[in-house]
Amino acid sequence: MAYSNTQLFINGKWRPSQSGRTIAVRNPATEEEIGTVAHADRADLDEVLEAAAKGFKVWRAVAPFERCRIMRKAAAIMRERNDEIAPLMTMEQGKTLAEAKMEAMAAADVIEWFAEEAKRAYGRVIPARGPGIYQIAIKEPVGPVAAFTPWNFPINQVVRKLSAGLAAGCSIIVKAPEETPASPAQLIKAFVDAGVPDGVINLVYGVPSEISEYLIPHPVIRKISFTGSTNVGKQLSALAGLHMKRATMELGGHAPAIVFKDADVSAAAKILSAAKYRNAGQVCISPTRMLVQDDVFKEFVEKFVEGAKSMKVGNGLDPDSKMGSLANPRRVTAIEGMVQDAVSKGAKLETGGHRVGNKGYFYEPTVVSDVPKDARAMNEEPFGPLALISRFSTFDEVAEEANRLPFGLASYAFTSSTKTATAIGAAIEAGMVSINSFGLALPEVPFGGVKDSGYGSEGGTEAMEAYFNTKFITQTGV
Repeated sequence: MAYSNTQLFINGKWRPSQSGRTIAVRNPATEEEIGTVAHADRADLDEVLEAAAKGFKVWRAVAPFERCRIMRKAAAIMRERNDEIAPLMTMEQGKTLAEAKMEAMAAADVIEWFAEEAKRAYGRVIPARGPGIYQIAIKEPVGPVAAFTPWNFPINQVVRKLSAGLAAGCSIIVKAPEETPASPAQLIKAFVDAGVPDGVINLVYGVPSEISEYLIPHPVIRKISFTGSTNVGKQLSALAGLHMKRATMELGGHAPAIVFKDADVSAAAKILSAAKYRNAGQVCISPTRMLVQDDVFKEFVEKFVEGAKSMKVGNGLDPDSKMGSLANPRRVTAIEGMVQDAVSKGAKLETGGHRVGNKGYFYEPTVVSDVPKDARAMNEEPFGPLALISRFSTFDEVAEEANRLPFGLASYAFTSSTKTATAIGAAIEAGMVSINSFGLALPEVPFGGVKDSGYGSEGGTEAMEAYFNTKFITQTGV
């Protein structure tokens, strides 16, 4: 599919912004401009708010079984169009075509799972204290939603918010990423073609701060959902709190990956290296700090480095590429600085550490070992193809290091001991702990963090709760 310009979608119509302003979209593998995206202004936001308010009145009245039917049709459309959608994502984001196809196909699974949940918004009957009293608690959609999503997973991050909101009966305004606009637009198109009424789903692009600062305080919006950096998330959460808006925050991470001496070291290294370099490391749940027990440290480093060196870096459209480009030049600069800082503080560069070529935002899969705790990369989320490997001696020592940072999103551990697995699962302060596997982010399981990594869930039945109000009704016979 040829890359085309992306427009706004407001009240059932694809259109440019009223001002005609656009933002350039570049291919990170070539640095060439490949298209534009419409830039929403205040007049467009006023129109989209009016559309969402009307859409909510329509959609909340649609029976859950009908919502489910429409959503399942959208999932089928996503699967049918996978070969058309994936190249757009690769061209604008940089990830490999194989990863883009997996993301688009996984979106269909997410839609289907939440579609079924639409039929299971159960309330409850509460036993009364006297005769003739009827007490029930029912679930009602919270109202129009404003969703703000990042560029690293252009479809995945939208589809979770969109599917949970629609299943609950909410309308939604999606503020998708300007750097990667075409693939989320294709997701919206699948829902529209499936029969979602006008105004229920709306899509805008523009200056993120301007849009969030206008939408969040607006009385039409009753909930926000944001995925992005911790710093921005705190600002938006504060703004939402000021206006009593419900919020779900999925923010930054710095995932520890603990390898105990009794673990299957080869399996751990294989699983962690594949996870580390997925999407060039631009993944919020990417294993970042590999904490390896002394006895198996050398073996793990050797096997992890083998995995890093096996990653062929190249244009994501090349079927031989195992890792694509970084999404923008900011990430290249950040990773270069972190590697230089770590080495200057005494860390050992095991492999990588350099840009690839002189065109495009490519960077080698990089491994740095024996990284001191005061290195920047040990304290700031790298969000790139940089793996940090450090050693530990005791359980208490590694538990303390795993919890040292204010982040608490994903975490990993590898051990053959049930006792150790149980203990580390309890000790780690994180929203998600995966032991002996990479078992996160399925539609049916919770997905979210604690501490500075946010609050609320983007997966499982827990994700639905944020889109409902609970109403208590009591009735006494007359």
